[in-house]
Amino acid sequence: MSTRAKLTYLAAVCLFLTAIIAPPVDAAPASHRPKTISIAEARRLPLGTTVTVEGTVITPSGDFVSSYFDEGFAIQDRTAGIFVSMQTDIGVDPPRRVRVTGVLTDSSGLLVVVPAGPSDVNQRGGGKPVQPLWVRTGSVDEATEGLLVQVVGVITQGPIDDMPFGHKFFIDDGSGAVTVYVNVPTGIDLTGFAAGQLVSVVGFSSQFTDHYEVDVRSQADLRRPAP
Repeated sequence: MSTRAKLTYLAAVCLFLTAIIAPPVDAAPASHRPKTISIAEARRLPLGTTVTVEGTVITPSGDFVSSYFDEGFAIQDRTAGIFVSMQTDIGVDPPRRVRVTGVLTDSSGLLVVVPAGPSDVNQRGGGKPVQPLWVRTGSVDEATEGLLVQVVGVITQGPIDDMPFGHKFFIDDGSGAVTVYVNVPTGIDLTGFAAGQLVSVVGFSSQFTDHYEVDVRSQADLRRPAP
């Protein structure tokens, strides 16, 4: 089993245990419901804290399951973004608005919020699509983690077969290379992509162990300027 497989498997087990061990939450009257805080505020709190956040979905649920071992999705508000870890695909897509209550947990370096179950994700109708934040390839790091970002650079390596998880390649705009990761469920076709090409990438700013990456969601997230 590869290092990525071992670590993602262990992370999935830990997240599953977090969800099933969490005490059941009884329905509470409106006056006793948890206070909703900004995602930026939630990200500053210690691991193990139960938080309630609200935001717009920026990645379809289940799209990253091949490498995350997780059926979750990411959300973003005006302050920050975060991944919502789920063991069940609840079928949400951008730009659905949701309110989530869960426990802050580390998943192989990525900060996630883990609801006790689907009932802790309150779907609140459609919202406005989140526009990606343009960043340099070398600036995809802890400061951008959880956000929808856009990077533009030259492919320096790849695509590289990382099955059964997906494929990856690296791009650099001169500020430092970043990993672009393509999970299997997205169905993205990398035919024709090769080293030396200029490419624009939109995706979820993520972290896996000690490195940061951009996880793309659909074919439309990858664009090559016309020759």
